[in-house]
Amino acid sequence: MADDPKIHVCLLSSDTGLAGAIARALGPGFEAQQSSRLEISEAIERCDVVLLDLRASSTGGDPARGFRAMDEIQQMHSRPPIIVLCDDEDRGLNPHIMRHGAYDTLTNPPNVIELRLTLQRAHRMRSAEKELESLRGMKRESGGMHDILGGAPAMQELFALAEKIAPCDVTVLITGETGTGKELLARAIHRMSTRAAGSMVAFSCANLPETLIEAELFGHEKGAFTGAVMSRRGRLETADQGTLFLDEIGDLSLGLQPKLLRVLQQRSFERLGSNTTINVNIRLICATHRNLQEMVQQGQFREDLYYRLNVVQMHLPPLRERREDIPLLAQHFLQSWTQEFHKKVKRFSQPALHALEEYGWPGNVRELENAVQRAVVLCEGQTIDLCHLPAVTRGPLRPATVQSSYEDEVRQFKRRLLLRTLRECGWRKTESARALGVARGYLHRLINQLEIRQHEEKNPTLDLPPAVSAAKQIN
Repeated sequence: MADDPKIHVCLLSSDTGLAGAIARALGPGFEAQQSSRLEISEAIERCDVVLLDLRASSTGGDPARGFRAMDEIQQMHSRPPIIVLCDDEDRGLNPHIMRHGAYDTLTNPPNVIELRLTLQRAHRMRSAEKELESLRGMKRESGGMHDILGGAPAMQELFALAEKIAPCDVTVLITGETGTGKELLARAIHRMSTRAAGSMVAFSCANLPETLIEAELFGHEKGAFTGAVMSRRGRLETADQGTLFLDEIGDLSLGLQPKLLRVLQQRSFERLGSNTTINVNIRLICATHRNLQEMVQQGQFREDLYYRLNVVQMHLPPLRERREDIPLLAQHFLQSWTQEFHKKVKRFSQPALHALEEYGWPGNVRELENAVQRAVVLCEGQTIDLCHLPAVTRGPLRPATVQSSYEDEVRQFKRRLLLRTLRECGWRKTESARALGVARGYLHRLINQLEIRQHEEKNPTLDLPPAVSAAKQIN
């Protein structure tokens, strides 16, 4: 868009002709500044992305000096992402380049469309890193939501609602798929509430026998059942003056639902094997991945209990519906596990970040964290690449017996590139055409030819081709 900030690019190259051509070719949305110095400079500190010509970055064309420049940039406070321009003779150095912390490599001279897209994605990754630091600072100041991150509009609305309801002692029902962070949200609400000094007791109702759940929630007296050799307080008593979080409340049996309803209505209960009434002062927060309203209609959940629980409902969207948060969350987990395992990993390569953004994440944020944890463990350098990610995120291998025609391959490359660019640009055609470096009319023709529909969801396990191949096919 016209008011979007420009991407500041620092060109490290002694080839003034190439640098000037690149600066002119990038066009609107970019601001390029050339420097032939390898020392750390103010220009690099202020830039968003560094474009380093591996051989022309120093007199004599020695790539070793280019590697030293990359190492110096990695020691900077800002650590901007580095895109390396390689001559054909240097393509074999790609693994070495990535180990020195490069975001990506491009053939020299670069394809303009490919260069624009790579710079934009590198800038987006850098923006995610900055946003992560900013959000962490805000969470530390607020003291409540620091465990949950998200820049998507739906998440920002959720954070605002949480801060609004936290001081009020109302029952909260959190819905969302498994792995979206429902317990984290419940803990954040507790920390921001007037009960923060009390305990937050968490208990999951999933896949447990009714008798065990009853004993865990209400406690029991000695001899109440076989094996009860001593009296025991339940979770309700433990949570007195604090918050009780019941996860997977939809799995609570019909036999126990009236007992929980009584606790909500009268704030009292009896232990198993006892007639003594115990009064408690608790706040209840429940969570479920199931549709309780449908369960009420099917007779699987009490209607009166549902309305007691559903005073304030908060829905955590699945990760596939807020893909703009994937780079932010991935970088957060990378930094956390890097510190935990004492590793030197700093960022993701472009193909790795593409794979994370395009995968469907059926296990949501929890699955993403596990994938990043695995990648940090396997990575020996500074940059996580595709090979470090779980195979499922890279997409299935195509059987050798399946042969596609050249035309089919070209069509698929074009389709994937357009879908990815349209989604990144919020389905704004003018901005997408500018990002691809094509006329808006030509973009419309491609969209019609490739039968692309707005908000189309791709196969979450589809393996994407490198941006260079796609860009060259569409150009």
